[in-house]
Amino acid sequence: MRLSELMNGNGATPEVDILGLSADSREVKPGYLFAALSGSLEDGADFIDDAIRHGAVAVLAQPEVASRCTQNAVRRDVQVVPDFNPRRRLAQMAARFYPAQPETVVAVTGTNGKTSVVSFARQIWEHLGYRAASLGTAGITGSHLDVRLSHTTPEPIELHRLIDSMATDGVDHLAIEASSHGLDQYRLDGVRVTAAAFTNLTRDHLDYHRNADSYLYAKLRLFGEVMAPGGIAVLNADDPAYLDFEDICWARGHQIVSVGAKGSDLQLVKRAPGDDFQQLAIVWRGTRYAVKLPLIGDFQVSNALVAAALVLSNGADTAQVFDALEHLAGPPGRMELVARRVSGARVFVDYAHTPDALDRLLRALRPFASGELSVIFGCGGDRDIGKRPQMGRIASELADWVIITDDNPRNEEPQNIRRQISAAAPGAIDISDRAQAIRVGVSRLSTGDILVVAGKGHESGQIVHGVFNPFDDAQEVRDAIVELEENIK
Repeated sequence: MRLSELMNGNGATPEVDILGLSADSREVKPGYLFAALSGSLEDGADFIDDAIRHGAVAVLAQPEVASRCTQNAVRRDVQVVPDFNPRRRLAQMAARFYPAQPETVVAVTGTNGKTSVVSFARQIWEHLGYRAASLGTAGITGSHLDVRLSHTTPEPIELHRLIDSMATDGVDHLAIEASSHGLDQYRLDGVRVTAAAFTNLTRDHLDYHRNADSYLYAKLRLFGEVMAPGGIAVLNADDPAYLDFEDICWARGHQIVSVGAKGSDLQLVKRAPGDDFQQLAIVWRGTRYAVKLPLIGDFQVSNALVAAALVLSNGADTAQVFDALEHLAGPPGRMELVARRVSGARVFVDYAHTPDALDRLLRALRPFASGELSVIFGCGGDRDIGKRPQMGRIASELADWVIITDDNPRNEEPQNIRRQISAAAPGAIDISDRAQAIRVGVSRLSTGDILVVAGKGHESGQIVHGVFNPFDDAQEVRDAIVELEENIK
């Protein structure tokens, strides 16, 4: 592809052919464009010469970096593209280099619930007969796809390559998680989003974002900049941040679809919990429907309704969509019932790793526990330390007993993290070894009890002092139960 095409005719030399894109000089090949992006740890400008040695024929960079390039003899034969926002320009270039996209693409943002909503939207579309996929924390998933990803929202070159590949392979409906990091770093720019959804907004990622306002702004970008004017905005009317999203959606001319107990388009009228299901009474634009949702937890009701609204707003048949809700399965590690003891006590695994998510999780499980409700959790290292005592307090107040263990300590000392949590959780048990913590938790279960292992969900490993160690909460729970039940025999 000609550089002028990548630039959309914006002043580039048309004779330069671009054979690939990369923001990593080590991956540059002859004919590539190298994006010299500034990161938190390294500056891409320091690797321009390395990229040229690997064969780069063009460099995208900030104007001051581009100016230095044109003055350097080593770089004079390289086409330099100056841009004040090279991250956004790279995403736009990637969208042109990998142009195919599914007919319908929806994106979901919010602190919690993104993974469930994109999974539910995909499942509903599949029920309706479409070839659908979801992309996010759990990877790329579909009836014919199972790809692991390193980021909730991949870097733009990888993201657009994946989207192009899926579209070429016949995927016609795609639901994407839009993380605050991905939105802040312009990874989704260039994706032709037809509808976007907002789930909720609570404390998270303040180790990355400067403050709560910056975190909110990153989420708002999905509606205010990524989705073109006149799109469909599905908003959770029960969240306090609803008005912030409503304002920007009105300004952009989006069609607003409000969802929830306070929703005016898709309203939850009544929720009655069963053993492993919930009976819902909902109203969609004036007509009442009854739905038996095979999931537990009020937040999963909210997630399912947001997903349904996304699909309905794109023109799907109402009866078929609500029928699909009765066949939903929760994504791995999201309020997932992973095992039962012979006594009937149940063990769940969930990804809850923020104060609000842990609060919602424990409140959602309480009505289903005729006995005690217990929780095992920790907090990640090298992340927002302010949420640690908050989560300790929530666990102590809402669970009958608590075990504090290691999550992903990363480069922090694990005992320091646990100490910060325990300071607000009097009476909590401290067990560093996560496998041992699970075994102790499972051993304490009696009839009617529920244990939830929180924080890691679907993750397949633990990061300790920079080393990735294989670890699966669900499998550890199952192994512990098998071991305990055999010992009882």
